[in-house]
Amino acid sequence: MFQNRTEALALALPAAIFAAAVFLVPVFMLLSEGFHTPQGWTLGAYVDFFSEPLNQTVFLRTLKLGAIVTLVSAVIGYVAAFVIVSLPPGSKGHAVNLVVLPLMISPVARTYAWIVILGRTGIVNQALMSIGLSDAPIRILFSETAVFIGLLQLFLPLMIISLISALENMPKDTIAAARVLGANWFQVFWKVILPLTKEGLVVGGTLVFTGSLTAYITPAILGGSKVLMLETLLYQQVTVSNNFVSASVIAFILIIMSFAANILLKRLATARNKK
Repeated sequence: MFQNRTEALALALPAAIFAAAVFLVPVFMLLSEGFHTPQGWTLGAYVDFFSEPLNQTVFLRTLKLGAIVTLVSAVIGYVAAFVIVSLPPGSKGHAVNLVVLPLMISPVARTYAWIVILGRTGIVNQALMSIGLSDAPIRILFSETAVFIGLLQLFLPLMIISLISALENMPKDTIAAARVLGANWFQVFWKVILPLTKEGLVVGGTLVFTGSLTAYITPAILGGSKVLMLETLLYQQVTVSNNFVSASVIAFILIIMSFAANILLKRLATARNKK
């Protein structure tokens, strides 16, 4: 398309300068707050952060919820994607539209809808009391369960879309061939479908895990101050405590966790493929 690499780089240079000016430089300035002190460059801010029991709890909770949401999304996503891919072309298009539809709705509206469902006078509590499983409303809101449900509903479509793309690129006769050779459905999934769709799983897992780590609205509304996560703690450090050093530490931790998740998923997929 271009006569030489220099011409292509020259055309891309304005976009690169703009991205560096409005994104990379501010991010670098924010992250440097956690390493730079009047005495010089140090890791003292990170030591102080992880020495606080509250910060340890928030870190582990964020990691745990992100991992559980990703795992459950993968399980549900494979089932949903396999069903959708097996549908006739017309029905497949309608099913994909239903999966994509929630992504067109504001996360704020989607999260507030869970208050109506999970509240003390919500649909879930009314159903539990009407069938006799509970004598009084149970507290679901402002708990890890509520945050998990909200994050799962928020990011599950991303996993399903990634796996649909991977399954559609898989050779059509591989499953039938495995079944003819005597493999049961578990063996078909573990030895045929999973290796051939690992790229879609890596992409979907990265999107879901990273989104679960960095989402603010859902944990803030469904978890409140009782279920702090790193992103809500980051907001508090900036707006309430005006502690930009701690905010820088949290931001750096979130970035590292996101990159680590992507690398780990790729390593697991590569290791599974070699086996």
